[in-house]
Amino acid sequence: MHELFQKRHSIRRYKDVAVEEKKLKEILAVANSAPSAGNLKAREILVVKRKKIREMLAQAALRQDFVAVAPIVLVFCAVPERSAKEYKQRGRELYALQDATIAASFAWLQAVDLGLAACWVGAFKENEVRQILGLDKSLRPIVLLPIGYAK
Repeated sequence: MHELFQKRHSIRRYKDVAVEEKKLKEILAVANSAPSAGNLKAREILVVKRKKIREMLAQAALRQDFVAVAPIVLVFCAVPERSAKEYKQRGRELYALQDATIAASFAWLQAVDLGLAACWVGAFKENEVRQILGLDKSLRPIVLLPIGYAK
C-alpha cells in the first residue's frame, strides 16, 4: 500500500488514449466498496465520457482545461437526504460528504494501481456542474475526478 500511496500524484496532463472499459469497471467496483456511514452509501458516481460534457465541466471547474482532456471524468455526488434519514443533520451535513469523498479516494487509488492517473478537483461551481449534468436537487456534486493515462 505504501508504494501505491507514493505513486499517487495529481496529474493534469493526459494522453489522447481511451481508458479500457474493464479498468473503468474495476475502478467503479472499488469505489462502490468504500465504507460509508451505516452502509447507506449516501453517494452516487456519474461517469462522463462525452467530450462536450467534459469541456463544459472544465469551464465550471474554473477553466481547469485538463478536466476536458482526460478521457473520463468521474463525478462523485453526495446524497444528503439518504444519510439524513438515519443520522439527521449530521448525516446530511457531514456523513454524506464523507461517503462521497471516501469513494473518490478509493477510485483514485484503484486508478493508480491500474496504471492510470487522476487529479482531485474540488474547485468548481457547484450549481453549474449540477446544471450541466442535469442533476436532481437530491444530489450534491462534491468531487470531479478526471482519469486517464499520464502524458
